[in-house]
Amino acid sequence: MSKFLKGTIILMVAAFITRILGFVNRIVVARFIGEEGVGLFMMAFPTLILVITMTQLGLPVAISKNVAEAEAKGDIRKVKKILVVSLSTTLLLSVIFTPALILLAPYLTETLFTDERIYYPLVAIAPIIPIVAISSVIRGYFQGRQNMKPSAISQVIEQVVRITLIAALTKTFLPYGIEYAAAAAMAASVLGELASLLYLFASFKLRKKFKIRKNFFSSIKDGRQTFTELMSVALPATGSRMIGSIAWFFEPIVVAHSLAIAGVAASMATKQYGSLTGYALPLLFLPSFVTLSLSQSLVPAISEANSNKNYSLIEHRLQQALRFCLITGGISVVILYIYAKPLMQIMYGSESGAAFLMIMAPFFLFYYYQGPLQAVLQALNLARAAMINSLIGAVVKTAVIFILASQPAFGINGAALGIVTGFMLVTLLHFMTILKYIPMTIYLRDYLKIIVVVAASGLWGHYSYLNLFTGEGLIWRLLFGVISTTIVYTGLSLALKLIVKSDLARIPFIRRFIV
Repeated sequence: MSKFLKGTIILMVAAFITRILGFVNRIVVARFIGEEGVGLFMMAFPTLILVITMTQLGLPVAISKNVAEAEAKGDIRKVKKILVVSLSTTLLLSVIFTPALILLAPYLTETLFTDERIYYPLVAIAPIIPIVAISSVIRGYFQGRQNMKPSAISQVIEQVVRITLIAALTKTFLPYGIEYAAAAAMAASVLGELASLLYLFASFKLRKKFKIRKNFFSSIKDGRQTFTELMSVALPATGSRMIGSIAWFFEPIVVAHSLAIAGVAASMATKQYGSLTGYALPLLFLPSFVTLSLSQSLVPAISEANSNKNYSLIEHRLQQALRFCLITGGISVVILYIYAKPLMQIMYGSESGAAFLMIMAPFFLFYYYQGPLQAVLQALNLARAAMINSLIGAVVKTAVIFILASQPAFGINGAALGIVTGFMLVTLLHFMTILKYIPMTIYLRDYLKIIVVVAASGLWGHYSYLNLFTGEGLIWRLLFGVISTTIVYTGLSLALKLIVKSDLARIPFIRRFIV
């Protein structure tokens, strides 16, 4: 098995476990602090992501790419310089932005947000910034070496620690008010990220072939060229992320003010936004563990192929990634659309997010494609084009949210439609950009087949849930429906050769049964 596929599978397994643990985390939070508390949490979270984006400065992608190229040449000295320069840059930025977030928190809550209780979660999450800054550099190093295990295990550790602490902390602070409970949930995230960093640091100490502290300051002085090389990739890459982070930062602000125009009270707007972003979107994002894994593996793999001018290998790896996204995304869309209400009821004890699932699920296949496409653009040194595409998508998304959410006829559903509009537009623009530089075959027959498979398995899922095992409990009906729908989907995919034996043979666990 190639390093690319092996690394991707490792990340996929870890990301899947992480997402499942993340769901447990969200279920615990939702059960303790409800939609309003989740709304406070989710309104504060985009501000944190914006600050982290500014702190990381796009360096994780640049580190991964440059380390992969230096490793290919056997230049260990260059690898050390990359790490020294990256650590120095991110630590300096975190020292600036962490106190800045704490000092600006009162202004943000009083001026931009419609709910002043967001102040407490904002302050509670600020200490995570330097932790993420350091861990992102170490993750970039391991990904550049195409060693995905440390990054994968660290993600699992983070979630386990967070879940262990979150119930106790939220329960302890809930009597003081919803805002304090939301802040406690943020504090649990900080401690989870700290545990993840400690593991990454220990793994790095064991595996590195050089001493970071030796000649550290001289490496910084001699690292001007390395810094320039990193920034040539990092700045365009962070441009795309920065645009996305800024758009996400303004999203709760625009939603809150738009709903106010539509006549929705601030507390109700917080609840509705919590239902959309805290209940529905995590379920929709769950299948993106495939996208995330592929994206992290694609950057060094495509960079290596591009440095050797092996364009056929670039297309082959991209087609592999898109095929994974198509198949896994298809079954995800079916299950989330058909079983929206029982999923919400079982997980959160409320069906309030089901309508969002049904509105957004059919369009989320575009989102599952977006990560691998953006990773390929970055690896091909087309990060500037990706940034422009992201800017166009962010502007259109924000405009659609404001126009629709401010109309009483749409309300919060307008925000859901605006989010999927942005995803669809950026994905299509990324794909068109890649086609200009890499000749690719578009297999229309596969897309027609997936439409047939999705429609047929969806009809079966709808029928089985309504007509079979109706006397059983909700959990058993849902479990039977999801399993039977997955079996039908897989069987049809095999029959129509969307999934072939050679694809399954690449997966170690399945290979032993079919070879």
